[in-house]
Amino acid sequence: MALPLSWPEDSMEPDISHLITEDDTPVDSVYSEKQMRLLTSSLYASWKPGREFLALANVGLFAIPENPAIVPDVMLSLDVTLPEDIFEKGNRCYMVWRYGKPPDLVIEVVSNKVGGELEKAETYARIGIGYYVIHDPERWLGERPLRAFERHGRRYVEMLDCSWLEQLGLGLTLWKGTFEGWSDTWLRWCDREGNLLPTGEEQRERAEAAEARVGEQRERAEAAEARVGEQRERAEAAEAQLREQRERAERLQARLRELGVED
Repeated sequence: MALPLSWPEDSMEPDISHLITEDDTPVDSVYSEKQMRLLTSSLYASWKPGREFLALANVGLFAIPENPAIVPDVMLSLDVTLPEDIFEKGNRCYMVWRYGKPPDLVIEVVSNKVGGELEKAETYARIGIGYYVIHDPERWLGERPLRAFERHGRRYVEMLDCSWLEQLGLGLTLWKGTFEGWSDTWLRWCDREGNLLPTGEEQRERAEAAEARVGEQRERAEAAEARVGEQRERAEAAEAQLREQRERAERLQARLRELGVED
């Protein structure tokens, strides 16, 4: 059946007392947990789209007031903000009728063969989510570690490349590197030129490296200034020595003239 994208403003809000908004189920692997945080934290640390957004990891998504919730590993929604009281039952997860729109993108991180990530595409498309991305680091679903789909009408069409998602003003790319002490291949956000959106830690490291470079440049400038000062002092000393020699020569000539000795 078709799912409503928002709840009419003039209607009564649906009864949600029966909904299970969280069940304390843990994430399924250390990698998945780190990958989810990498994706959400880097957005809040570095992305400045000029509009409000909400990035959530492992939070329930309700398109209609029925159980059970769908729980994407990561979802991103533009032009929405968190409600003031996130502990209220209706605000503890993403209820489409409260936010007024479905998320713009969801990401699933595959950790086994039973997650049904490919089957979820139909559900996400029906809800109205613009982009659906599957990150399969262990290649449980095939040889491609990254697959992306864009919604056209009521169905998804697989994308050849997700390095730039025009509707979001963001891109996604695979990156080999170290995050929180663990070296692996990670899914990262990037800009149109392919530059990664840095995490808060990467920003601090870059700032510290830039500060260190400024300090080194300052030290080199001070050392150069000191050398110039030393050269100036030597030049002044040499000039003083020449003046002294000249004065001695003038005194000697004057004495010789007094003695009647010609040059």
